[in-house]
Amino acid sequence: MQTFITRFAPSPTGWLHLGHAYSALLTAQTAAAQNGQCLLRIEDIDQGRSRPHFVEGILEDLAWLGLTWPNPVWRQSERFAFYEAALDDLRARGLVYPCWATRGEIDRAISDFPRWPRDPDGAPVYPGLYRDIPEARRKELMWEGRPYAWRLDMARATAEAGTLTFTEHDKDGNAQTLPVDAARFGDVVLARKDTPTSYHLSVVVDDAAQNITHIIRGRDLRPAAHVHRLLQALLGLPAPAYTHHDLLRNPRGGKLSKQAKDMGFRAFRQAGWEASDLIARLPPPVGTGTFETPDF
Repeated sequence: MQTFITRFAPSPTGWLHLGHAYSALLTAQTAAAQNGQCLLRIEDIDQGRSRPHFVEGILEDLAWLGLTWPNPVWRQSERFAFYEAALDDLRARGLVYPCWATRGEIDRAISDFPRWPRDPDGAPVYPGLYRDIPEARRKELMWEGRPYAWRLDMARATAEAGTLTFTEHDKDGNAQTLPVDAARFGDVVLARKDTPTSYHLSVVVDDAAQNITHIIRGRDLRPAAHVHRLLQALLGLPAPAYTHHDLLRNPRGGKLSKQAKDMGFRAFRQAGWEASDLIARLPPPVGTGTFETPDF
């Protein structure tokens, strides 16, 4: 029987909020119920916003919740060479191309099309401005040294990968086979000139390297599974199963987030709360509270 291995993978760009506490506990509890293993991975590829004190805060807050992790804890900032190797593979097969388009260029290109499609994250689907330019022009732009990104040629990628599916487990553990529709994202960015990876590329490479069999994360990341399954197929990597759990909501009804400055759960620790009291206030199956009004 295959060993159950999952991971909790926060980004150290701010303090962990209550949604992170819920996800970390649910992930660890699911692994324990399966007699499996739960790993911690620090996803710090955003070198502009990641901070060492946030890494330390993550470790302290998770320890306060009573969670432990096998060592060493992987940090993505130490694995850029592996992401670069995966990108080289895709480059050699003509599945990615350099793109110099700025946000302003993209906005101008679609300005006459009020119903221009948007991807599942709400961003305009890339209009392909630099996808099919002549090779001579591409070399000129490279020589000029302008910042660029490496985009996946979605049409070529989906044609090469063929029909794909992924396995999604609901909150009761029931499995469902879902068709992959990565094309909704258009030509996604896989790396930039100064950072040889993106979220999509790095998680796929690391999940395979760590033998992850099951990914448990928030429902907001469910659309990303379509891109990840495509990359797994292109790179010859195994396909884990997924569970995308409900999200905790703030009093305004939105999902908890660092960007919205939702309170980190370390504030409760510093105020003298016991971890057991906070956990009990979280929603089932972790605690006995509610998703809609986590009033702390």
